[in-house]
Formats: sequence, C-alpha cells, structure tokens
Amino acid sequence: MKIVLISDTHGKHDELILPDGDMILHAGDLSGKGSEKEIVSFLNWYSSLPHKHKIFIAGNHDFFMESGDPEAIKKMIPDNLVYLNDSGVEIGGINIWGSPIQPWFFDFAFNRQRGKEISKHWAMIPKDTDLLITHGPPFKIMDKTFQGLEVGCEDLSKTIENLSLKLHLFGHIHESYGQMELHGVKYINASIMDVHYQVHNDPIVLDW
Repeated sequence: MKIVLISDTHGKHDELILPDGDMILHAGDLSGKGSEKEIVSFLNWYSSLPHKHKIFIAGNHDFFMESGDPEAIKKMIPDNLVYLNDSGVEIGGINIWGSPIQPWFFDFAFNRQRGKEISKHWAMIPKDTDLLITHGPPFKIMDKTFQGLEVGCEDLSKTIENLSLKLHLFGHIHESYGQMELHGVKYINASIMDVHYQVHNDPIVLDW
C-alpha cells in the first residue's frame, strides 16, 4: 500500500501537488485561523482527492474542530473521509490511531498540560497500534524550533515505548520537517509549511 503523508497545510491546500497513493494521511493544522469556513474548504478539497482512503486529525490552529458542536462536526465530514479524535480505524490490516492533542502551546486548540492531564489521552492509544498520528512530536524527535528549543512531549515518548508501533506521523514544528528511524519505529514530520507559513516541503510517500 502506498501512503502519502502531509501535515500543516494551514488553508493553503489548493497550492499542493500531491502524488498518487492508496491512502493519504493529514496530521493536523488544516486551517490558518480555525474558522468553520476554512474547515469546510479543507473538507471539500480533501474529500475530492482520488486516494481511496483519506484520514485526518485536527491541530492546534483548528479551533472550530474543538469548540464546535461535536454532532454538527460529525455531520459536516463527508462519508469518504475518516476523522480521528482520540480514536482509531483499521484499514488493510493496519491499526491506525489519531489524536490532535499536544502540550500547552500559547492559547491554541487541543492544548493540555504536561503530566497527568495529557497522559490521559496517550493512555487511550491501543497497544497494538501500528500507525500513530498526532499533531505534535514526541520529545527530542524532530521537535526542535528555530530557536533551538525541543518542545516535543515527554509523556508521549514514554507511551510509545510500550506500543508495537511501526510508524509515527506528526507535524506542528514546521522547521523540523523530515524523517528518521529509531528502535524500529519510523518517525515522520510531514509539515508542508516552513516557519514563515509558506508552502515549502514536499509530501512524503512510503510503501507499507
């Protein structure tokens, strides 16, 4: 299965040139300011893509996805999309789990305090998860800001140690785009935007 990985498109999805694939995953920050209008624009675009399986989570810019009425949001999402919010799906034998939560970051959406508050979310991740999508990175893995600060989640890192994980997709820290492998897990920061919020990085493609 060929999987296309993207994140942090921030409302500029129409500027993207996407490769073909069987599945596409988006790791959040669908919008710039998080308005309902921006979210609808993203959903219309995403649902029109030719990829058979289209999965996404929200990110810290996507305010409407946290503050809006859950039932209304559910009705907004086209039938050919899978929205994960501390939830999972199995596709082609791949167990996928997604969460928009990240450590407290200014006054954005889906913020949680480090420690007990955020660990409650990570505790929900099933042990047999193959592919994890979070908006933010784990600690010390492609989490370094342009200021040199490592802002990833230590609590998430501890949880990952106990999973049978093969791939962890995230974004959030635009300037740390890239991929690496550690202890048998492939980590990918698929941020499309650079630190100046311009489309700069290519979608990442892998064969599962």
